[in-house]
Amino acid sequence: MKTDIRNLDLNLLKALDALLDERSVTRAAERLALTQPAVSGMLTRLRECFDDPLFTRVQRGVVPTMRALELAQPVKAILAEVSELLQPKAFDAATAEMTIKIAATDYALRAVIVPFMAALRVQAPGIRVAVLPVNNEQLSAQFERGDIDIALITPDSAPPDLHARSLYDEEYVCLMREDHPLSAQKDLTLDSFCAQDHALVSYLGGNFKGVTDEALASIGRSRRVTLSVCSFLVLPEILRVSDLISVVPRRLTHDLPGLKVLPPPLAIQGFNKIVVWHERTHRDAGHRWLRELLFSTAV
Repeated sequence: MKTDIRNLDLNLLKALDALLDERSVTRAAERLALTQPAVSGMLTRLRECFDDPLFTRVQRGVVPTMRALELAQPVKAILAEVSELLQPKAFDAATAEMTIKIAATDYALRAVIVPFMAALRVQAPGIRVAVLPVNNEQLSAQFERGDIDIALITPDSAPPDLHARSLYDEEYVCLMREDHPLSAQKDLTLDSFCAQDHALVSYLGGNFKGVTDEALASIGRSRRVTLSVCSFLVLPEILRVSDLISVVPRRLTHDLPGLKVLPPPLAIQGFNKIVVWHERTHRDAGHRWLRELLFSTAV
């Protein structure tokens, strides 16, 4: 009789293992938390599968046949491998080797990725990081394909089918070179602020209005924006060599020699930065560790 693997399930192998260890249907049933008739029924199925009696009844239990003894070690190995398969793989950051793909704007590069990388290189030097541009329209598809693992975005651009967690709330400040004519003022006046030439960052490029202009319009004022750039990273260099001023997120002003930070003379709505990720990596031990590190370094 040829054994058909379709008739053999994991529970039958567990019963066979228990019978081989216990040499008793009663004790095997207790170990498996089953009734004795249930284990007897499983033994009948095992005999059919392997075309062998497997066990012979004796006065104090059962004794295995030669075929059953041949199966003992392979069955234990199979059950051990299945058990290992069902357990989450242990993650050791110090020895881990993997690649994580993060979608981020250049703002998030400096505000979030820089402190994250400083900690990552110390704690998990074998992990590689690929930083990609944020494409809001393609986020869901990119996550599904595995093109990205994490995205650093704002709540209004987060697809509803992703996991999300808030990193922090950001506020805006005014930035200028340290010897700018306005730098001597402790508090900028609205008139002096509006009289200056401004630079702003437009992610899509070419826009000369932003959140600051919306705030000014709400109180019947306006400013003159004479430079629009598509990256925060170049802005400090421009401010150092010009009389332009700019309203920027506070976290971009750390460690910028030659520049001065002042509070803006009106309330400008800030924004919330969040992390989003896909169900595909939600329970993975390595990705969970990386997300926790990201949360802890984004302060």
